[in-house]
Amino acid sequence: MGERNSAGRRGLEPPAEATLHGPEEDVRLMLAFRAGDAAAFEALFRRWSGPLLRFLERMVRDLATAEELVQEVFIRVHGARDRYRPEARFSTWLYRIATNLALNELRRPRHRAPHYSTDAEDAPPLPADGPRADDVADARRQGQRAQQALVELPENQRAALWLAAVEGLSYAEIAEALEVTEAAVKSLVHRARGALSERLGAPGPEGGT
Repeated sequence: MGERNSAGRRGLEPPAEATLHGPEEDVRLMLAFRAGDAAAFEALFRRWSGPLLRFLERMVRDLATAEELVQEVFIRVHGARDRYRPEARFSTWLYRIATNLALNELRRPRHRAPHYSTDAEDAPPLPADGPRADDVADARRQGQRAQQALVELPENQRAALWLAAVEGLSYAEIAEALEVTEAAVKSLVHRARGALSERLGAPGPEGGT
């Protein structure tokens, strides 16, 4: 079980700042922005622009397009401030906007060829007493294979798996973000994990979990 999960999630670990996004703080900031506090909107942008950029880059497979879509997400958040109601988690609402924008972008005939970027390529040099160079190279290759396998998934599978495995959304929240049923989300995540495991040469998920 542990081996299967680590293989299925390789290259899909949650970003460090994800744990800093307390839902109560997001709601407080959005309500403050609705009341006219421009600094609250800037704080929300700082909190969420990084995770959104990673999600959107994996979805549209082009960094420049992803950056444009992050801006568009927050333009829409800005425009909807007077209609905002804290009935769902802010992150769920945000990813619903981002997912719809990404899927619309992917349907455009002008959608550009993918541009891949990996954290490993931008990582600083390891100290001399760190892992051996061949181990580091192997880890980078595995990470690149995982990223490649991820972007080759169908769009809905890719979105569902990322939101579950990286952003930590519940199936109910993902269902709301993708505007599908929870059963559909469970199926999407199950198929995505199975496809990743197959492409990475690991045993697939069992029993639909």
